Amino acid sequence: MSWTPELDAQVGALIARVAQEAIVPRYRQLAEDEVIAKAANDMVTVADTHAERLLTDGLAALLPAATIVGEEAAHADPALLDRLGDGLCWIIDPLDGTNNFAEGKPPFGVLIALAQAGECVAGWIYDVLSGRLCTAQKGRGAFLNGAPVKARPTGQVPPVAAISTVFMDMDQRETMRQHILPHYAVVDIPRCAAEQYPRLVLGVNDISIFERTLAWDHAAGVLFVNEAGGKAARPDGRPYRVDQVGEKGLIGASSPALFDAMADRLAAL
Repeated sequence: MSWTPELDAQVGALIARVAQEAIVPRYRQLAEDEVIAKAANDMVTVADTHAERLLTDGLAALLPAATIVGEEAAHADPALLDRLGDGLCWIIDPLDGTNNFAEGKPPFGVLIALAQAGECVAGWIYDVLSGRLCTAQKGRGAFLNGAPVKARPTGQVPPVAAISTVFMDMDQRETMRQHILPHYAVVDIPRCAAEQYPRLVLGVNDISIFERTLAWDHAAGVLFVNEAGGKAARPDGRPYRVDQVGEKGLIGASSPALFDAMADRLAAL
């Protein structure tokens, strides 16, 4: 593995620098032609593309042996997704929460993951407006602004759930409404994985369900939750891997017990 404390600090500094150069100056300053719809519920801005270029260059300099798969590069060339299982691979979401950013509201952030043979081994989750940096390294723990952090449930009864139905079909949504939501205190999703995963660790939310599980949205967050002592995995308990292209379904929870309760409910459907 190529993670080192020096690399960890260098990546954190790179993300902060790129955010200040490519993202912050465009916040609430986007022209109409600087926002492009890629698909339903999915858009890209000039801030996304500029930040991805800078991050790609910076990460290539830090670890030249690693493949780089960025969200926008993969959108332009889907064949890049076949490289997610490479020996070393940087995975970039240059601006997570683009819809929020384009509407001039938080949250939005930057997600970087380093994977080794399809398994995420390090992750960085940066909140652009506050400067909050959540990091994790496989087997070494999770950190909030450099200090160790442990996942803590909200303690509320029923547990607090933020369930993303954006990419579910109508039947799935109705199943959730009838059989899952009554067991939880349901809150709005932030439409930003860079915010949702920290909420599971920091005592804000207890449980989340995701349907679409693209590597750049979830690799860093899954590692962060697991290293903090929560549990994030496929609904059947299998570990999340970045090279599971096209596979759907993911549960994140602030404790293994909360994960198991949700997984059991889903399995019973």
